[in-house]
Amino acid sequence: MLTIKIISIGDLKEKYLRDALDEYKKRLGAWCKVEQVSLKEERLPDNPTENQIKQGLFQEERKILERLSPKSYVIAMCVEGKELSSEELAGKISQITLEGHSEIAFIIGSSFGLSDTVKKRADFKLSVSKMTFPHQLLRVILYEAIYRSLSIINGTKYHK
Repeated sequence: MLTIKIISIGDLKEKYLRDALDEYKKRLGAWCKVEQVSLKEERLPDNPTENQIKQGLFQEERKILERLSPKSYVIAMCVEGKELSSEELAGKISQITLEGHSEIAFIIGSSFGLSDTVKKRADFKLSVSKMTFPHQLLRVILYEAIYRSLSIINGTKYHK
C-alpha cells in the first residue's frame, strides 16, 4: 500500500485546520497510509539577519532529513517548484508508484522556506500557486490536492 508522508515545520494551532486535515486523512485512508510528521520550527528574532535565517533553515534541514527514508520519493513544496493541474499531479503520483516507490514524502518548510540541501534532496519540486499562503493553510491545500489526485486515479466522482 502506498504511504504518503507529509513532513512539515511547525504545529497547526487552529482547530478548524486540524479538523480539515483529520477529514482528509480519514478519506485518504481508503487508498493509502498517511503519516503526518510535524517538526518544531526554529525560533528566530522578529527581524532576523540573513545569517540567522540560514542557521534556522540548517537546523530545520537536519530534522527533515532525519525523517526521510532513503526509499522515499521526495517532493519539496517550494515557490520555485512546478505548478501542476490536478490531473497532472494524479499522473505524477501514478508515475512514481509505477517506478516502484511505495512512499512519497511531501515536505513543507517554515515561513522562510526550505534549505538548498533539502531542495537538492528532493526528487521533484512542486508549487501549488504563485500566490503566498500561510504554511498551516498550505497543509490543508496539499492534503486536498493529494486526495483529489487519488480520487482521479481511482476513478471516483469527487473530481469534476
